[in-house]
Amino acid sequence: MSIEEKLKKLEEMNERAQLGGGEARIERQHAAGKLTARERAELLFDPGTFVEIDRFVVHRCADFGMQEQKIPGDGVVTGYGKVEGRTVFTFVQDFTVFGGSLSGAFAEKICKVMDLAAKAGHPLVGLNDGAGARIQEGVVSLGGYGDVFLRNVLQSGVIPQISLIMGPCAGGAVYSPAMTDFIIMVKNTSNMMITGPDVIRTVTHEEVTAEELGGALTHASKSSVADFAANNEEECLQITRRLLSFIPSNNLEDPPFVATEDPADRTEPALRTLVPDDPAKPYDIKELIKLVVDDADFFEVAPLYAKNLVVGFARFGGRAVGIVANQPAFRAGVLDIECSKKGARFVRFCDAFNIPIVTLVDVPGFLPGVDQEHGGIIKHGAKLLYAFCEATVPRVTIITRKAYGGAYVVMSSKHTRADVNFAYPTAELAVMGPDGAVNIVFRKEIEAADDPDARRKELETDYRENFANPFKAAELGYIDEVIYPEHTRLKVIQALEMLANKRDALPPKKHGNIPL
Repeated sequence: MSIEEKLKKLEEMNERAQLGGGEARIERQHAAGKLTARERAELLFDPGTFVEIDRFVVHRCADFGMQEQKIPGDGVVTGYGKVEGRTVFTFVQDFTVFGGSLSGAFAEKICKVMDLAAKAGHPLVGLNDGAGARIQEGVVSLGGYGDVFLRNVLQSGVIPQISLIMGPCAGGAVYSPAMTDFIIMVKNTSNMMITGPDVIRTVTHEEVTAEELGGALTHASKSSVADFAANNEEECLQITRRLLSFIPSNNLEDPPFVATEDPADRTEPALRTLVPDDPAKPYDIKELIKLVVDDADFFEVAPLYAKNLVVGFARFGGRAVGIVANQPAFRAGVLDIECSKKGARFVRFCDAFNIPIVTLVDVPGFLPGVDQEHGGIIKHGAKLLYAFCEATVPRVTIITRKAYGGAYVVMSSKHTRADVNFAYPTAELAVMGPDGAVNIVFRKEIEAADDPDARRKELETDYRENFANPFKAAELGYIDEVIYPEHTRLKVIQALEMLANKRDALPPKKHGNIPL
């Protein structure tokens, strides 16, 4: 065969691979409101940077007539490219080829890019759109899933792993995304579930649609499986690019620095009145965050789940940080089962990838109730405490108002190794709120008073002024400085600059036993 013939064969094979499952299946994909695998890759990466590998791999199954059905690529597109100039690896499942089902060869392709990403120290983004294990290959496909799962675990905390759910993801296939750092789903066209509606109907007689059972909004608001619910595939890919802009390529690097013209010493007079004088009055902590971060740019994570705790990424003076903040505008910012899990996972991600943590505290305590106790608030609340105690990245904490009881300790207090702790003059640090404290300490005095209600209010005011304030904590060194609210941005930037070279470590051990 001449060189011209060989080149022509190469061209034909490339064209065949580009078609995936063929024109008809590509049209069906588009009709379902979904892009093809290669279209998705082109949108994920900077234009013209995607490099595909293993384009000609085919399956090795000879049963059920499969030897006559071999398509180059075998249902998954793998490779690497640039996202804002930084290298990122990917695998993109192709639903037009065997429904995106996983074969042995398919799994080997994914494992290859996972291994390359880990060795080269680059993030991995997996785009999931497949029907699960390829039935014709039996245990070979199951073994392939096991190989992928193992790499998810071994590479956790080494390189960032992001999963995009852009179609069906069911059965064993869900466990690879579940072990990655972030999951982004697409509304109406994607779902994740262990068993589908038909099986549930047969076994439990429950009627439920696929969207209700495992759709994007379900997992983003109820189960916490998904961190984001995108309106369409283009938005899903843009969210991914934005997420990558805040995080480092691996656990040995610092997050990307992005210069800003937003002055470090910018003051915000609005902060003086943002926190209400009335301790029972709510306010939106996200307004405070946007007033102090670079260019009012805050990228919230899991915005639909456990809204009493806000987590997300921002920058101070160009440095990326993770923000953890109680939300007084939702359930008074109380800590409960759901937000404890949400916060713990986010803190541990930031700590694994050298992202400083800024914590904003306005917390009245843990949510009381039978459901919370029976649901395990003790164990789940301990997850957040464990995560903060374990974190060795730079940590700056600001108490804006309430910091009561055990919740004060949990929310990145000085006692959990936080580095710099500030408080507003409006901060209230105490074992419990003034109303509860005086009812216990002065119960008999209140009962004996001519006007118990009036006496109770007097005692509450006295307790708040003399005990539930930041100055007592500052005297003890639990607060490093009581700051003017309008100086928040400058104080945080100064602290982060000072902590830029922080070094801290945990005692030698294989790993801790976090209360899962």
